[in-house]
Amino acid sequence: MDKLRYPIGQFDLDASISEDQLNLYILSIGSLPTKLAQAVANLSDEQLDTPYRPGGWTVRQVVHHLPDSHLNGYTRQKLALTEENPIIRPYDEVAWAELPEAKTADPGISLTLLHALHQRWVLMLHQLSPEQLNRTFVHPVSGQQTIRQHIGLYAWHGEHHLAHITELKKRMDW
Repeated sequence: MDKLRYPIGQFDLDASISEDQLNLYILSIGSLPTKLAQAVANLSDEQLDTPYRPGGWTVRQVVHHLPDSHLNGYTRQKLALTEENPIIRPYDEVAWAELPEAKTADPGISLTLLHALHQRWVLMLHQLSPEQLNRTFVHPVSGQQTIRQHIGLYAWHGEHHLAHITELKKRMDW
């Protein structure tokens, strides 16, 4: 079950991040919308409404979760860039995924949103100075994070959910 829940493993927030690794993370964030669109292209409604694991979200919910989460991530970084060590407000991602539009809306809506968001996000990330990458915010549950760490976390987050979909497709032979 752990392999179904964490198909690429869990992210180590405390691991050091070299400049090369940071650039790979930014590339991952930039390429996610296209990879996600390819992963769900031509899936039927029945396939979109299939959970990626027992008790897990459906493919459709995962697609809608990504821009929900990444909008929050982008905002957290903007807050860290413009305020001194802000305390950010978490959101209930499980409740958001249960809202009617997350369970029924066309995935294309969220793919469009994710694509535009990631274009803007990557533009911002490429322009950050070393000092800005070390700016921080405080998450009430997981504690203080630097923007550098947060970039890694969100690169992992996108690949993590993409793998939920691609691994399901392999298991189901879609």
